[in-house]
This record gives sequence, C-alpha cells and structure tokens, in this order.
Amino acid sequence: MRSPRQGIRAGVGLLPENRKTAGLAMSLPVDINVNLASYDLISRAGFVNLRREASRARRFVSDLAIRTPSIKQKVRNLSGGNQQKVVVAKWLSRESDVFIFDEPAVGVDIGAKVEIYKLLETLLAKGNAILLVSSYLPEVMGLADRIIVVYEGKVTGTLQRSEFEEEKLLRLASGIVDDRGGKA
Repeated sequence: MRSPRQGIRAGVGLLPENRKTAGLAMSLPVDINVNLASYDLISRAGFVNLRREASRARRFVSDLAIRTPSIKQKVRNLSGGNQQKVVVAKWLSRESDVFIFDEPAVGVDIGAKVEIYKLLETLLAKGNAILLVSSYLPEVMGLADRIIVVYEGKVTGTLQRSEFEEEKLLRLASGIVDDRGGKA
C-alpha cells in the first residue's frame, strides 16, 4: 500500500495516537464522524442517503456502547474513551478487517482503558486483525499474541506470547546486544 486510499480500499483502518486531530472531525457530530470513511458506500451520484447515514450511526453507537445523548452530539463533547469508540465505529462502518491502533489508551481514564481493551478483544473475536502500536509495556504484554520490537527503525526481535519477559523486551527496545554479539 502506497497511500491512505489504497489502505482503506484494502480494508485497513487507522486509529491514530492523536485522534482529536487525525482521527476525528471534532466539530462535527457523531453520525458524520461514524460515516466519514464510508460515504461512498451510502451515497449515490454525490447525494448522501441521510436515513442510511443515521441508521448506520445509531447501529454503531449501540453496538459499541458509545455514550452520547444523540447521534447529533458533537464529538468534542464526548469523553476520550467514547471518542476512541467513534473512531473504531468509523472503520467498522467501512467494514475494515485490519485495525492499526496507535497508542489506543493515551489520554483516557482507567475506565475508558478497560472499555478500549474489551473492544480490542471483541474485534479479535470477530476475526479482525489488530496491529497495536504502543510504548506502554504492560499494555503490549497484556494484549498481544506476538510482539515485534523496533529500535531506531529496525526490528530487533519478534517474540511469541510464551516468550514475553519484561527484561528481554526492554533490552530489545533499547538495542542492547548480548555478550555473543547477537540481540538480547
């Protein structure tokens, strides 16, 4: 994939670290944000089917338990966890198969973190793939099946769940090599 458009067409949805500037249109309501990536699926000849737009938004608000008084509520008035859910809804409405979560729990309270982690588990149970980008080691170790460690732009190690050890991960993340000249 060489462009965001190709990624979207391939079924990849990005949930960026800074969802407020890169993942959401904060001044727009929930219903528009939910459908942002899929207007081509709900419009004809450039005209949006407003009933379909609202119906899809209500469905995802319900499915993801997004706490909002209305689908017309501006996204900026939602909590961080509910904003994150709106970004997920946007990509679910696009029928994405692969989700890239970049620092998914940054800027949300502990209750929202738990909800986000449950949402990740739900997506996995439905057969979706998740690429989790995180600098928070407990989050990675708790959620991942496999960890690929990158240091200065290069892969320093790949570990399966049975190999997860905090010290080993920290050494790989620091680029530290063992006494034999290999990676830690």
